[in-house]
Amino acid sequence: NIASYLLYGLFEKRLFLLEEAEGGFDQFTRSYRTFGVNRMADNRLVLREWAPAAEALFLTGDFNGWDNFSHPYEKKEFGKWELCLPPKHDKSPAIEHNTKLKVVVHTKKGERLYRISPWAKYAIQTEKQVIYDWVHWDPPQPYLHIHPRPKKPQSLRIYESHVGIASPDPKVASYTNFTTNVLPRIKDLGYNCIQLMAVMEHAYYASFGYQVTSFFAASSRYGTPEELKQLIDTAHSLDIVVLLDVVHSHASQNTEDGLNSFDGSDSCFFHSPPRGEHALWGSRLFNYSSWEVLRFLLSNLRWWMEEYRFDGFRFDGVTSMMYHHHGIGSMFSGDYSEYFGLQVDEDSLVYLMTANHVLHTLYPDCITIAEDVSGMPAVCRSVAEGGLGFDYRLAMAIPDKWIQILKELADEAWDMGNIVYTLTNRRYGENCIAYAESHDQFVVGDKSLAFWLMDKEMYTNMSSLIPMTPVIDRGIQLHKMIRLLTHALGGEGYLNFMGNEFGHPEWLDFPRKGNNESYHYARRQYNLLDTDHLRYRQLYDFDRDMNRTEDKYGWLAAPPAFVSAKHEGDKVIVFERGNVLFLLNFHPTRSQTNYRVAVASPGKYTIKLDSDEVQYGGHGRLDHNTEFFTEPQPFNERDNSMLVRNISERENSMLLLSQL
Repeated sequence: NIASYLLYGLFEKRLFLLEEAEGGFDQFTRSYRTFGVNRMADNRLVLREWAPAAEALFLTGDFNGWDNFSHPYEKKEFGKWELCLPPKHDKSPAIEHNTKLKVVVHTKKGERLYRISPWAKYAIQTEKQVIYDWVHWDPPQPYLHIHPRPKKPQSLRIYESHVGIASPDPKVASYTNFTTNVLPRIKDLGYNCIQLMAVMEHAYYASFGYQVTSFFAASSRYGTPEELKQLIDTAHSLDIVVLLDVVHSHASQNTEDGLNSFDGSDSCFFHSPPRGEHALWGSRLFNYSSWEVLRFLLSNLRWWMEEYRFDGFRFDGVTSMMYHHHGIGSMFSGDYSEYFGLQVDEDSLVYLMTANHVLHTLYPDCITIAEDVSGMPAVCRSVAEGGLGFDYRLAMAIPDKWIQILKELADEAWDMGNIVYTLTNRRYGENCIAYAESHDQFVVGDKSLAFWLMDKEMYTNMSSLIPMTPVIDRGIQLHKMIRLLTHALGGEGYLNFMGNEFGHPEWLDFPRKGNNESYHYARRQYNLLDTDHLRYRQLYDFDRDMNRTEDKYGWLAAPPAFVSAKHEGDKVIVFERGNVLFLLNFHPTRSQTNYRVAVASPGKYTIKLDSDEVQYGGHGRLDHNTEFFTEPQPFNERDNSMLVRNISERENSMLLLSQL
């Protein structure tokens, strides 16, 4: 349309200016080699910052005894400042590895401010100190990646993860713990992609990583940058790609250890207030029209790809970026007037197009995912088509629908047509990541699907040594069915938040004043799987086999499903995708026997996955040696149908059959 054509024109102009002013985007997006602190071949240190509103800049730190005036930066054009430090007499760098630094900013108002470089590669919080310190990170023996990046998966199965909570212990877990104890579980479960949250340094742990203070620094609360590199390298050795949850939609309001007011002004990297402040998040909003902001953000993406060898990004807060209203108070009905008009932030859209163009040009297998709730058209179409260039968008309506159903509806009132509509309501040709729940669904104030289904009985009745109560029976069966239906029908990729695969109880709540700094809900209780008689293991096994079955048949990479039945009276959903037939019975009290369903291809079908198997917490009443044959309908010989003797001999069950 005309809007896409005009937007593409702005993008082309941006690329032309990059070529003209910077010689192209390759060097421009490697600006982390020239900004911040960089060691030259002769061990000279060159330091460069952009602080257009500053009157003077100085460097202080351990290296000069914290002298605030001995090392001034030289003012350059376009608001840039530069300092060159020759090596010591022994030819070693003037600033040693793992020592503290500060930029001292003198403002035009006569203030003296102490700041962390926006390009800082490492920041730490010492004990009993609130403010993070900038630490020069230049190890004499940096980690060297051994394993090549895996190929881009055809079917993306994502394990959304937070390193800090990846342990049953009430503490902040480490990169090394994740590498040693969590990566093997992810591999066993059949996930081929990890989405790492809260890696970009954030001073406030309870922000879940979404109030970033240092954009180029991997969070030190989990360990060192080298340990994160080892985590990613080990994942690559397991043929697992790793995505970074990148936050370019906003930044923390922190000044001493964040980007805010770096040069003493109310703008610099951001728009001046009120445009530069997010009313709900209490954070600062980037000025995407600024040349130096473009340098900073694009180089940030390149840094994570090159230095840490991430395989792509999940872009947080894309809805907020795309609209001047940031999605606040907007219901997004799907009317096209909501997507094209003065409410759209063209600078932001051009930035996203440029970011995706750079990433996919330099790294053809790079994966980018947009967190967008608005349904903006062409988010997942190529930049050449006038789209934003993302590979996937999150299907954010699906988890909301499941939570709504579990909160508001009795089992008898479940609307099969509405469920199918929600799972299939996506733009053709724009790939979606489907999920039944992510971290969003059970932060404090909400809870996991398993807890919605089984609640307090999870504390007392999850043992397989005692008979299942009706609540546990219903909860376990529906937990499996909801996830499989979402997996198979909801998108072209699938996401699960760590621990939810085995029905993790309760909710997430990070240590804060309101809970007496408790870690009780800021952990993942993987130890529940190590107790064999607990039914968490049964849910884990089903999730594992669901992923392995998808890996074999590839329904996520197949065209959208054909839904042949969504029967309200029987509470049955039947569909085909990837040469696999799915049958789900959501009826709370009635099994379906001698049930005839339509199929696309005649022949013999066999069971490949049955949620009612005993190993998955089911009742095991179906003979898996049964073969199903199609029969032509007498009224039309071109139509095929199959008589299923039992979907299950109990309610709430699911079959997955494949043609021989």
